[in-house]
Amino acid sequence: MIKDLVCDHDNTLLEAMHIINENGMGICFVVDELNFLKGVVTDGDIRRALLNDARLDEEIKNILSEGFVYGNIDDHYDNLISKITHGIDIIPLVDSNFKVVDFFEYKQNIHFPVAIPNLNGNEFKYLTDAFLSSWISSSGKYIDKFESEFSSYSGCSYGVSVSNGTVALHLAMMSLGIGEGDEVIVPNLTFAATINAVLHANAIPVIVDVERDSWCIDPVEIEKAITKKTKALIPVHLYGQPCDMDRIMSIANRYNLKVIEDCAEAHGATYKNKKVGSFGDVGCFSFYGNKIITTGEGGMCVTNNLELDKSMRVMRDHGMNIHKKYWHDVAGYNYRMTNLQAAIGVAQLERIDVIHENRQKYEQLYKGLLSNMGYTFQKDLQDRCRVTWLVCLLLDENTDREEYINRLKEKGIDARPFFYLLSDMDIYKDYCHKDTPIARKISTIGLNLPTYESLKSITKIDNILSDVKR
Repeated sequence: MIKDLVCDHDNTLLEAMHIINENGMGICFVVDELNFLKGVVTDGDIRRALLNDARLDEEIKNILSEGFVYGNIDDHYDNLISKITHGIDIIPLVDSNFKVVDFFEYKQNIHFPVAIPNLNGNEFKYLTDAFLSSWISSSGKYIDKFESEFSSYSGCSYGVSVSNGTVALHLAMMSLGIGEGDEVIVPNLTFAATINAVLHANAIPVIVDVERDSWCIDPVEIEKAITKKTKALIPVHLYGQPCDMDRIMSIANRYNLKVIEDCAEAHGATYKNKKVGSFGDVGCFSFYGNKIITTGEGGMCVTNNLELDKSMRVMRDHGMNIHKKYWHDVAGYNYRMTNLQAAIGVAQLERIDVIHENRQKYEQLYKGLLSNMGYTFQKDLQDRCRVTWLVCLLLDENTDREEYINRLKEKGIDARPFFYLLSDMDIYKDYCHKDTPIARKISTIGLNLPTYESLKSITKIDNILSDVKR
């Protein structure tokens, strides 16, 4: 680990920033060619230097401060603790020759948030490239590359990048001509963006129940809810679990309904070896900071329909005619992603298979840690290959979920309850016309645990979970 914290004194500020970004600890130790410690630099030091007109290609040794803090490898623990302050929690350790051999880190408060993005691939490299190219708005090579590569990854011919996942849903509906008086069927168990996008399109949401095993929208309930006004369905691949797309598409074809897949939590999930997002008219993804891959904020509409692709591009770009600049054929929107965001997205997509593998490993570790608790983890179902967005489980009915969450939070683990039912909120309740008992039960006992690719302290979490069990 120490090698990840070491920076050569001839490195540039840009190179030092890359080292700091990769180690994720906000600091690097500057050494000369003989490994003698020359100083300590934090991300804040570099930021202040840049604000004081330093250049990215300036050598790091030029911004070093003489009064840096360090310890000796033979120092007593109490001596090292005495060097820790509010602003310093990591210090280099040197041997008798003043060569860096280790480091000391002190954390008084341990905190495991529910999600943290991992940016240890080419994110910083591509972001810097986009920045230095001066193409920082909604045009640039990374926009084209991200749209092409992500749509291909999702099994679709076209991809339209947008500013977030919510507007992806709205853009899809507007391009499909869904509007005032049209009914759109949605599940009761989902994030509010799903139903909000319907309302923003001036359409009428119709809330239905979910399946017991998948927690996704129930095709039986979809068919029961169809009326002469129904124009579309929004199956949500909840918590990375694919919906029953065969039955859903069969219903859609039989009643001539549009299908907009909400894939915000399911990048790469498959149904019968086919990627989610590629079944319906449009697949909508989110790249918010807590998603499987992220661009900070951002989203994507994917489709196999060329005319829909063209329509969504025009609507996304203010409704401007693609052949006649500043001539507007429709009242569109500014739903564009920036080249800077897309640069991060390209780097994230390069590593998506590894990200999935690491998240799945932590889910397996959680299962081992909680194997004797009687909890039910998200199921692996026939023909559906889910992905791990957040580790999801259902508590037994004798467990007080709120008390359990509070006990975990007291120990630093940010566990989250499942989404509230849409029908329980005053602004949506009038759109639910019958009871949804399965969604209610799942929502009441569901729990999300911290899940992210860089979750390295699973042993500490094990200790905390074991303590909370007691």
